Amino acid sequence: MFWPMLAIALGFLGIAVLGILGIRVFVEAQRLGREVARTTERINRAAEDLEHAATDLARTGEALR
Repeated sequence: MFWPMLAIALGFLGIAVLGILGIRVFVEAQRLGREVARTTERINRAAEDLEHAATDLARTGEALR
């Protein structure tokens, strides 16, 4: 009777550990998704700033001719 009970307890413990690890993976994936979204927004903002700077530089170069 001891071995079947031990097997059931270890099986339950294994499923519980897998559940906890699954939750941790889910939380970290959400955090990574938010970080990617934030980084994408920063890159887009920097690209717009670069485009404005290039436009201003082109106007300055045309004015000097």
